Amino acid sequence: MSGRPHILYLHGFRSSPRSYKARVVHGRMAELGRAHELICPQLPASPKAAMDLVLTLAGRYADKGPDQIAIIGSSLGGFYATWLAERFGCRAALVNPAVDPLKDLDKHVGVTTAWHSDEPFEFKRAYIDELAALKVDRITRPERYFLLAATGDEVLDYRDMVAHYAGAHQHVIQGSDHAVSEFAQYVDEVLAFCMTAAPA
Repeated sequence: MSGRPHILYLHGFRSSPRSYKARVVHGRMAELGRAHELICPQLPASPKAAMDLVLTLAGRYADKGPDQIAIIGSSLGGFYATWLAERFGCRAALVNPAVDPLKDLDKHVGVTTAWHSDEPFEFKRAYIDELAALKVDRITRPERYFLLAATGDEVLDYRDMVAHYAGAHQHVIQGSDHAVSEFAQYVDEVLAFCMTAAPA
């Protein structure tokens, strides 16, 4: 089925649709007259609940074919996007994605706050098992993926990303940071990849 894909944006851990990158994507989509084609939900802390929500919101487009949905995922959202791309067979653009968030999540168990509000954010130990169920050990179609990774990421090692998405379209930024503070420079590249038909 032809037509422009809806874009699903998945934010990172403790983040929200109010994050810098989410706002940049929304702004660019609005400039293109496509804001109504952006799906950018607030993800619950529970990985299972988060994916249940996304499947409800985006599954109806994915059911029409892999060209009807494309995903942008940042940090933990990139981890989620990978699982979804494998499930949907669609394109995914990953911005400093978490490759194996299971490694150091123990330290995050407990109650804290979200980045963009004072609302409590609780990460339960049970969520670690929920994350484990979503882990993709090896991507099956590298050509469906675009990796935007920063060597200056202070949270995650870009070398893990480059290795995990071997064979994918890759743009490694020299320097920058985990948030990719200059993301506005790269949003067109990310969206161009997402709006190209998924490989058959």
